[in-house]
Amino acid sequence: MRITSTSCICPVLVCLCFVQRCYGAAHHGSIKVTRNQTKHIEGETEVHHRPKRGWVWNQFFVLEEHMGPDPQYVGKLHSNSDKGDGSVKYILTGEGAGTIFIIDDTTGDIHSTKSLDREQKTHYVLHAQAIDRRTNKPLEPESEFIIKVQDINDNAPKFTDGPYIVTVPEMSEMGTSVLQVTATDADDPTYGNSARVVYSILQGQPYFSVDPKTGVIRTALHNMDREAREHYSVVIQAKDMAGQVGGLSGSTTVNITLTDVNDNPPRFPQKHYQLYVPESAQVGSAVGKIKANDADTGSNADMKYTIINGDGSGVFSISTDKETREGILSLKKPLNYEKKKSYTLNIEGANTHLDFRFSHLGPFKDVTMLKIIVGDVDEPPLFTMPSYVMEVYENAKIGTPIGTVTAQDPDAANSLVRYFIDHNTEEDRYFTIDASTGTIKTAKIFDREETPWYNITVAASEIDNPGLVSHVPVGIRILDINDNPPELARDYDVVVCENAKPGQVIQTITATDKDNSANGARFHFSLDEGLSLNPNFTLRNNEDNTASILTRRRRYSRTTQDTYYLPVLISDGGVPPLSSSSTLTIRVCACERDGRVRTCHAEAFLSSAGLSTGALIAILLCVVILLAIVVLFITLRRSKKEPLIISEEDIRENVVTYDDEGGGEEDTEAFDITALRNPSAAEELKYRRDVRPEVKPVSRHHLSSSLDSIDVQEFIKQRLAEADLDPSVPPYDSLQTYAYEGHRSEVGSISSLDSATTHSDQDYNYLGDWGPEFKKLAELYGEIESERTT
Repeated sequence: MRITSTSCICPVLVCLCFVQRCYGAAHHGSIKVTRNQTKHIEGETEVHHRPKRGWVWNQFFVLEEHMGPDPQYVGKLHSNSDKGDGSVKYILTGEGAGTIFIIDDTTGDIHSTKSLDREQKTHYVLHAQAIDRRTNKPLEPESEFIIKVQDINDNAPKFTDGPYIVTVPEMSEMGTSVLQVTATDADDPTYGNSARVVYSILQGQPYFSVDPKTGVIRTALHNMDREAREHYSVVIQAKDMAGQVGGLSGSTTVNITLTDVNDNPPRFPQKHYQLYVPESAQVGSAVGKIKANDADTGSNADMKYTIINGDGSGVFSISTDKETREGILSLKKPLNYEKKKSYTLNIEGANTHLDFRFSHLGPFKDVTMLKIIVGDVDEPPLFTMPSYVMEVYENAKIGTPIGTVTAQDPDAANSLVRYFIDHNTEEDRYFTIDASTGTIKTAKIFDREETPWYNITVAASEIDNPGLVSHVPVGIRILDINDNPPELARDYDVVVCENAKPGQVIQTITATDKDNSANGARFHFSLDEGLSLNPNFTLRNNEDNTASILTRRRRYSRTTQDTYYLPVLISDGGVPPLSSSSTLTIRVCACERDGRVRTCHAEAFLSSAGLSTGALIAILLCVVILLAIVVLFITLRRSKKEPLIISEEDIRENVVTYDDEGGGEEDTEAFDITALRNPSAAEELKYRRDVRPEVKPVSRHHLSSSLDSIDVQEFIKQRLAEADLDPSVPPYDSLQTYAYEGHRSEVGSISSLDSATTHSDQDYNYLGDWGPEFKKLAELYGEIESERTT
């Protein structure tokens, strides 16, 4: 099957088309496609010249944008089996078959029914087949071919990024690159010149130029001055067909702004200025402004103002306002018209950011002269001192002069001055002032201890112009007199130990005085001389504003007297001296051996000159035992629901007391131990009548015989065991005392026998080391030893 194309556009291709048909007729059964096209090898760069024509098999090609009334003829399919009798049927399938492309199934002619756009779709792939119309059998295999859409110049160049905004520094060299613009053309760049763009400048000459091929915009003049013209609008055109007549074009606008450089020095508009400043201007305030002009902008116009010389450089200062770029003139010292009426200043304004490329344009600074005229002003009175300090004693009478303030009119008129006190606070009402002389006097009585200092404000005004007022602070110190007696610094809790020694310091006291140190810092302590000599305590003045309380005897007893009162007299060193009397309360307390207070509560003691220590201990033990028996008896009676039937003989004393300790087991003269073996001492066992005994009673005869044969210690142990195991004992505790001392102790006897009339030289201090059980005994023997020593 042969595919023939007849869409040859150029006359030069007529012969080629003829050759193609002849070539197809000479090769039956082959599919050949002819078209005129430009060869384009993938990967090669675009070449802007007319490409060579060539042959490509299996391709048709159709012009885009066909606007004719009839369908556009594309090409023809022909099979060698076609004899022209209509027995061959041609079939077309693929992209656009039946819709865009139609075929005459008898002749094989292909037509395009729609206008095509190459920018939307560049080619179509179709399949051709020839079959026998009667048998529907294929006469030849199915063949594939391509229909390409041929480009025409129907798209103008476009600037997709425009319009453009760009800047370039002023005074740039000619040819300085500003911006590169690029236009795009949707036509086929590989076919003809439809997409070959050339750039030109329509507006913006002679300041800027554009490269026709690259689109680079450059400056076209030397030293373009921003101060002369800052903004430029440049129109760039892009035309396809290499700029030839008939090509399509597009344009864009480039807005170019010249940026500033420091090519202009500052300049003062005038070489001489004059400024009026009143003498009443406050120090630190701004009194005037001055400005040098600079045609530049931004940091290139920044400048700094300085005073380079002049007789007013020490009185005035200048600073720069960064926002307005003005020089602010300020006052450093007060002005006085009567002393100096004018000043002259030379002020310089210089750029702070310099560009050395333009240093040839001259120094970037300028100088001007400023004359300042001082104006005369009616000023308020001026005090001779900025503040005053005065003193007065607290006992001063009302109307006592304290001091004088002085003010004068600084003007040449020297008007008279009137003084008065600003009564803004209560303190101002304690004083008065003479309106003519300025003398301050007291108006009330002062108490330094209540208010030691007063601050008042004195005002002065001219008599001729009362509206002009000046003020001065006055501090008044109240001087002290000795009008407060000294007293104890606090309430002291003084404690003395029972075992204190003579001369022992039990308390150190100090005093306070409301007066200042000149009248109350030197204190003297003493006892009241009007009283008799205190035998218990004394006082020692330490000469350092403190005093010490000392004991005068040994051993104090809480039972005898638990509190003492000591009057103390305190006097100060003022003129005249003042004194006061205070009474110290001293408590007697029991202390440890190291001086720590154990207790200060009073305890009851039974002491007698005729009783020994052992007797006192025995009495105390008996009292404690009796109290315990009474408490136990009362408890038992309350716990019983009905009284017990007990005979009178069962209620008996079970305390057997032997009022003789004896000299131990070896001392047979002090006590006859055979009394323990007396059968009468061993009472017959008596049982409770309300309880049946479970143990048979031991006969008196058996008990008496056993007593004669056992040792006394064994005898006591047996009696103790019988008492513990006997169920018939009374329902209360009983104390059974057996005068048996036992073996001799290693520490010796502490019996008080034979010690009532003689004094022993034995040291009882070791009793304090035996533990808390012997603490009271150690104190008692320690007191006895102290009395003997005394």
